[in-house]
Amino acid sequence: MRAIAVVLVLAYHAGVPAFAGGYIGVDVFFVISGFLITSLMVREASVTGEFDVIRFYRRRVRRLLPATAVVLASTSVLTLLILPATRWESIAADIRSSALYVVNWRFAQQSVDYLASDAAASPLQHFWSLAVEEQFYVVWPVLLLLLLRFSQRRGVQLSRTLLAGIALISVPSFVWSVYLTDSAPGSAFFMSTTRAWEFGVGGSLALGATHAARLPKIAATMLGWTAISVIVAAAVLYDDTTRFPGYAALAPTIATAALIVAGLGRPDGALQRILSLGPMQWMGDISYSLYLWHWPLLVMATWLWGSNGGSLSVAAGLAVVAASFVPAWLSFRLVESPIRYSARAFRFPRASLAIGATCTLIGLAAAMSVNALIPTESAYVAGAEEFDAGAQRDRLVGLGAVVLGDDPTHDPDGDVVDTVSSMIPSPVGALKDLPSLGGESCIQGPAFSELKPCDYGPPDAATVVALVGDSKMAQWLPAIERVADERGWRVLTFLVNRCALARIPVISDPTFADACTNYNEARYAELLERDDIDYVVTSQRTAASFIPDISPEMQHRSFVADLQQTWQDIEASGTEVIVLLDNATPLREIPECVVAHPSKLSECAFKRADGIAASAAPVQLEASRGIDGVSVVDVQDWICPGEVCPVVIGNVLIYRQGSHLTSTYVRSLSTYLDAALMSAMADDSTAMGE
Repeated sequence: MRAIAVVLVLAYHAGVPAFAGGYIGVDVFFVISGFLITSLMVREASVTGEFDVIRFYRRRVRRLLPATAVVLASTSVLTLLILPATRWESIAADIRSSALYVVNWRFAQQSVDYLASDAAASPLQHFWSLAVEEQFYVVWPVLLLLLLRFSQRRGVQLSRTLLAGIALISVPSFVWSVYLTDSAPGSAFFMSTTRAWEFGVGGSLALGATHAARLPKIAATMLGWTAISVIVAAAVLYDDTTRFPGYAALAPTIATAALIVAGLGRPDGALQRILSLGPMQWMGDISYSLYLWHWPLLVMATWLWGSNGGSLSVAAGLAVVAASFVPAWLSFRLVESPIRYSARAFRFPRASLAIGATCTLIGLAAAMSVNALIPTESAYVAGAEEFDAGAQRDRLVGLGAVVLGDDPTHDPDGDVVDTVSSMIPSPVGALKDLPSLGGESCIQGPAFSELKPCDYGPPDAATVVALVGDSKMAQWLPAIERVADERGWRVLTFLVNRCALARIPVISDPTFADACTNYNEARYAELLERDDIDYVVTSQRTAASFIPDISPEMQHRSFVADLQQTWQDIEASGTEVIVLLDNATPLREIPECVVAHPSKLSECAFKRADGIAASAAPVQLEASRGIDGVSVVDVQDWICPGEVCPVVIGNVLIYRQGSHLTSTYVRSLSTYLDAALMSAMADDSTAMGE
C-alpha cells in the first residue's frame, strides 16, 4: 500500500496529466500510519498492560531522522550550487522548519501571504506531510498512554476508551477540515488539525482489526477491489482545483481503510497477492527515502531545464523521478536501515537520543550554512566600501529614472545593457524593497474585508487624493509620497492585495474571493459617499473577472464593462478618476534572472509589446475609452523606454517580484509622476495647492 501511495505522489509531482489528483497518496500514508502505530501500541498494552512511550520515540528517531538529515544537508548543497541566491533565504528557513518538523505551519502561513504567493516551489515543500506525521507521532502515543491509564483506573475496556478518545479528536478535526477547506483551502491543506481525523480513521480501524479479520472472503474481495478503484479514481478525477482536504478527502481516506480491512479479511486474495509482489514490497520498503529525495531533485531540475524557470515536460519529470530511485536506494541501504536496526542503539537507549539530536543539528546547521552564504548588497556594487545603499536611495543622485531626460524613449541611458558597476537594490534584497507611505505599508492582506485606510498629509489640505486598487497601485506609494509632500496633498489609501476595484468577482481563489467582494462593496460605497475626495487614482494587476462557467471572452467583456461603470459612477459622484496604466509584465522572475546572468543582463530583458500584452494595461485602456472625465496616465516610457525593456536603469533594479517595481525605482519616478498627475488634474485649480 505504501508503494501505491508513493507512486501516486511521484506521478503527480512529475506532472502526469492522468494523475492530477495524485496528491491523495499522502492521505493514504496518513491512514496507514494511524493504523500501524495504533496497532503497535494497542498490541503492547494488551500484552503487558503498559506502553513504553520512550521506546516508541527511540524507534521513530532511528527510523526517520537519519535519512531526513541526509536529505536536508544535500538539499542545502544543491541549493547553493544550483538555485539562484534570491531563493536562499527562504529555503534556509524551510530547511530549519523541516529539521524541527514544523514546516507545514510555515507553508500554511505562506498560503495566505501575498508576497509568497508567486514564489517558486521550495525543494522542501514535500516535508509538510512529514511534519504532520511527526507531530502525530509526538502527540498520539501520549494521548493513548493517558487513555490507557484512564481505562485502568476506571476499569473500562481499553478499546472503548481508545475509540472514544480517537472520536473526540477525529470528529472535530473533520468538521474543522470541512470548514477551513471552504474558507481557506491553502491553509487547510497543510495544517495538522485538518488532517488528524485521517490518522484517527486508521487508528479506529486498528481497534477493530480482529472483527475485520472475520469478514467473509467474498465480501473482503469485493471490498478490496472497490477500495483500490476508489483510490485510483480519486487520483484521476481530482486536480488542483479540487477543494481538499475537506469532504473530498473522505474518498481516499475511507477507501484506504477499506483496503486494509479487505487485506485483513482476505490476506490470500488476488489483490493482496499483487500488493505482496517483490517489486511492490521493495518500493514500499524504500518509499520513505524515495519520497524524501524525489521532490528536491525535481525542483533543481526544473530550475536547470524548465522553460524560463517554468515546469518540466512530463517526460523530463518522469526521468527525474526515475533517477531519484538511485539516491533513495542508497539512502535506504546505507543510512536508513543500518541506523534503524543498529544493535548498539538497541543496547544503549541514550544512543537513540544522540542520533536524534545529531540529525536535528545537521538540519539546523544546513540552514545556517545557506543563510551565511547569502550575498550582501555590497556584492553587487563596485567599490563597495565606499557605497552607502541607504543614503543613495534617499538622495537618488544619478540613480534610476533620474538619469533619463524629458523624453525617455530617446535617452541612451534607458537602453538595455549587459553589465552595471553597481545595482540597488541587489537582486537578493529586491523582494524586501517594498512600498510604503510615511513608513506604513498602507495595503491590507487579501483576506481582510474591513476598510482600514491610511490617512497621510495635512488634515486641512486643499486637495485630497484617494489611492484605490491592488498591489499595483500600492507600488506607487513612494513616488506618491514625494509628490504629496511637495504639493501639500492629503492622501487616503484603499488598497488590498490581489483585489482590484470592481463590483463583480475578480479572484478565483476561494480563500480570498468573498473577502475581496465584501471589501469592494465597502470601498465602492465609501468612494461614492465621501464628498472630501477630489481625485481617485487607481491601478490594478487584474485583467479579467472571475465568474464561473462563462467563457474567457465573457470574463474579459464583463470586466471591461464593470470597470467602465465603476469609474463612471465615481465621476458622477463628483470625484475625478485618474487611471495609472499597469506597467509591462516581465516574462520571467527578473531578480532570479539577474543572479543567473550578472554579466549579461540583456538575457533578462523582454519585448515591450509582449510585456504590455501580458499586463492589465490593454484592459484599462479599453475600459477608459468613451468615458468622459477619466484621465489615463501611460507609465510605460518611464520604465521601458525602448522596444526592449531593460531590467536596470540608472544602476537601479526595476523589478522586485513578477511585474511589481522596486520601491527604489518608483521613488526615482516621482518627477515623471508629478508631471503626469498635474497634467491630468489641470482642469482643477485646487490641485495646485492654491
